[in-house]
Amino acid sequence: MSPLRELFLLDPEIVFLNHGSFGACPRPVFEEYQRLQLELERRPVEFLARERRFAGMIAAVRERLAAYVGASADDLVLLPNASAGINLVARSLRLEPGDEVLTSDHEYGGMQILWRFVCERAGAQLVTRPPGDLDGAIGPRTRVLYLSHVTSPTALLLPVEELVAAAKTVGALTIVDGAHVPGQLPLDVEAVGADMYAGNCHKWLCAPKGAGFLHVRPEQQDWIEPAVVSWDWGEEARFADRHRWPGTRDPAALLAVPAAIDFQVEHVWDNVRERCRALAATARDRLAGLFGLEPLVPDGHGLQMVAAPLPPCDVGDVKRRLYDDHRIEVPVWDWNGQPLIRVSFQGYNDEDDLEALLGALRAIFRL
Repeated sequence: MSPLRELFLLDPEIVFLNHGSFGACPRPVFEEYQRLQLELERRPVEFLARERRFAGMIAAVRERLAAYVGASADDLVLLPNASAGINLVARSLRLEPGDEVLTSDHEYGGMQILWRFVCERAGAQLVTRPPGDLDGAIGPRTRVLYLSHVTSPTALLLPVEELVAAAKTVGALTIVDGAHVPGQLPLDVEAVGADMYAGNCHKWLCAPKGAGFLHVRPEQQDWIEPAVVSWDWGEEARFADRHRWPGTRDPAALLAVPAAIDFQVEHVWDNVRERCRALAATARDRLAGLFGLEPLVPDGHGLQMVAAPLPPCDVGDVKRRLYDDHRIEVPVWDWNGQPLIRVSFQGYNDEDDLEALLGALRAIFRL
């Protein structure tokens, strides 16, 4: 068992290979989260309203997170998740008939729904291409390029810097969904160069659920509308401050983000990531050998998660049997007609977890 396993709150009876969906919060970070919640309940007015204490706490988190992701705190909005950030941008856009939103066919399903909704409402066209064809699809009608830094269903690392630069040559707005990047890969949002970059802290950074951010370059900030217009709205307010107060809520998850950063620093997470990447590379090769199928990316991308093809099957039944019969939590889905299994490795995983998965798949597919 991984020596880090006891630092997480996961059910010990479950082989958890699905960190990529919702993350998992370490005990020390969760304790800080609960401490903040208790403080909020004991003195709610002092916490949220008196002498602008809340504003100061949020500003401190923005400063710490901005340094971690390579941004200016003034350009960073704290939100519940990356999806909220992408929604903030997409719902503020004023698309027109004839405009094109260009995206890849490897995108997260929830955001595919969002872009279909936004385009249909405006009479714009949603153009979907394989990642390798995106550069050639950028043209004069491209109003928006939206793509993931790391794709959710297929665990691919996309060349976002090059694609963002190509889209800017035609004046397109560039939006990058970095839900799977903070905590998994080094991130410098300024270097990526996108007009907007959304990320999660509750996935690979291991913050509590409900912690994410949106980075917006200064020249694009004026037209981004808050999800809730309330007390912090005002033309004289800075961009990040205009999005600070969405009404009464529990901000503890966001306020615990510095504790998550501290936890990974304390436990030398660069070494943990390296071990998990090696596990993912081994899983890629072992799964390909098990089924005799070519991996999606033969050489890998140096990520902590990998998606691997499965033979023709009922993906719902395979997922159910993995969990019900073998106590393994791992996503199995159909992607563009191809059954896939996506395996995530975090510090609490080790080689025994991979062996348990391989053994379960042998039993299910009768290999």
